[in-house]
Amino acid sequence: MNRLYPSIAFTLLAVGILLFHAPETSAQDLGGISGNFQLDAQTYKADSLIGALAVPEKVRSNGFLNLTYSKGNFSAGIRYEMYMKEILGFDPKWGGENGQSGITYRYAKYANEDYELTVGNFYEQFGNGLIFRSYEERGLGLDNAIDGAKVKLTPVPGLQITGLVGKQRTFFTTGPGIVRGGDIDLGLNEFSTNFMNSLLPSNLQVRIGGSLLSKYQANDDPTYNLPENVMAWAARMSIIAGEFSLNGEYAHKCADPSAANGLNFNEGKALFVSASFSTRGLGINLSLKALDNMDFRSDRNAQLTNLTLNYLPAITKQYLYRVNTLYPYATQNNGEIGMQADIFYSFEKGSFLGGQYGTTVTLNYSRVHGLDTVHNIPFTHISDQDTTINNDMFYSSEFLKFGKRKYFEDIGIEISKQWTKHFKTNFGYMNQYFNKSVVQTPGYGVVKANIFVSEFIYSFGSNQALRLELQHLGAKHVAVDDEGNELTDSSGAAIVPQLDGNNGNWAYGLLEYTFAPTWFVSVFDEYNYDNSDPDHRLHYLSGNVIWVKDALIISLGYGRVRGGILCVGGVCRPVPASNGFSISISSTF
Repeated sequence: MNRLYPSIAFTLLAVGILLFHAPETSAQDLGGISGNFQLDAQTYKADSLIGALAVPEKVRSNGFLNLTYSKGNFSAGIRYEMYMKEILGFDPKWGGENGQSGITYRYAKYANEDYELTVGNFYEQFGNGLIFRSYEERGLGLDNAIDGAKVKLTPVPGLQITGLVGKQRTFFTTGPGIVRGGDIDLGLNEFSTNFMNSLLPSNLQVRIGGSLLSKYQANDDPTYNLPENVMAWAARMSIIAGEFSLNGEYAHKCADPSAANGLNFNEGKALFVSASFSTRGLGINLSLKALDNMDFRSDRNAQLTNLTLNYLPAITKQYLYRVNTLYPYATQNNGEIGMQADIFYSFEKGSFLGGQYGTTVTLNYSRVHGLDTVHNIPFTHISDQDTTINNDMFYSSEFLKFGKRKYFEDIGIEISKQWTKHFKTNFGYMNQYFNKSVVQTPGYGVVKANIFVSEFIYSFGSNQALRLELQHLGAKHVAVDDEGNELTDSSGAAIVPQLDGNNGNWAYGLLEYTFAPTWFVSVFDEYNYDNSDPDHRLHYLSGNVIWVKDALIISLGYGRVRGGILCVGGVCRPVPASNGFSISISSTF
């Protein structure tokens, strides 16, 4: 149990700072300190029915403490992190062999209206992130902060120029690659007014931008002549005209053979376009994304979410209800094309369908396909001197054409209605096609699901409410060939692939009572009632209690956690099954 001691010490330190820090009593000329902290800890016990493993530490925990000092235009900060050891599901490199802790993030920054200079660690994004996005997603164990220097210049209003150089964070050290980049962002309306009256009408807003990024990594491969400098560039434009908006970006990456793309020498490209229309009671969002060989990392040997340079979001809907997330889609960086459409419509209060309090209907459709590719083709530009490169390291593809193989599709509707001052409901249906062979488990097949969700909320006055969720997922598992065609046996019946313990139909129920703003109590159960193995038709019963006091939040839970995949914005990590207590403490100060 001594693994718990660093967690206790960390919590006492953070709570002590929270209790004794009083910024209003500090002298103004000395500046001020602010920050936030969080501790997540979990106990583990073996549960062979759900595949939960016992761990020797009994208790594992992740934690961090951010401290920021600011005075005028100057600011500096540090972050202390600990993994004692890392909570199961995070990469074991976070905790190492015996647990790790230390200061993993430190920076100093000076900023005024003309320029901003940062040295140390920082996050940054160019455009939509197609060639560069340095960010943190703590729930996924993802942190690719840059350690180096960054400068932002604003020579005239409307024009911003960014330059940076450094290395990326990988766990408690930095990767081998050197990252260098620059970005220009120009707001034409604001920029043009510096020299003359704006060239554009007042209801038209236009921004344009461009980015360059390169990485350097020495070639230490004994067989292949791999490029040491890899460059990527991107161009973008956004237009807002009254109720309409349009945003588009195209990116191109030079040849970048790596472990993630199977040492492929094709160049990469990506296109992202989104359009929206919004008026009273109506909203329409449309988006298109196509990418080919756009896995981009500062270390050619890195895989999973480690040392990624860019961000390629999934354009599928990010659902909130539990059973909707059983089969989440993860972006296929080596090649895909997809589209999404969302329509929101609110019926006016007092109308036949709107009723006294109004009704909102949301429609969603998304579809993602692979690219049709031809491998092992002759490439005449291969150097005669470079005999290590051969034709099977290249392929041809049709970039903006939906390929034959479907990866994902869903169509859904949600209806939200306020019936009385105290009672509200939300009903939803989604039909989903999930190619598990591509996204998660090669050779598995596809899952076809029909999902129903319902939510009922009844408020008792201004500070108490009761919420009930009822959800169901009915799944059909089908074996398919490489083009996505369903396979049948000699009798014409569909061939069902090998099922695992998380498959079949699911039912879910949640009951939550809120005593705002202090207490939140909930109990919920997932029931895999249709698993092909009768011994695994199990309940995953859990409960949570949350206490809130000003900026302090303490959450305590107990129960079974279903193993699966956790995704945020198309980036995913596996979450193993577990059984035990969990506690989370967080605050800002």
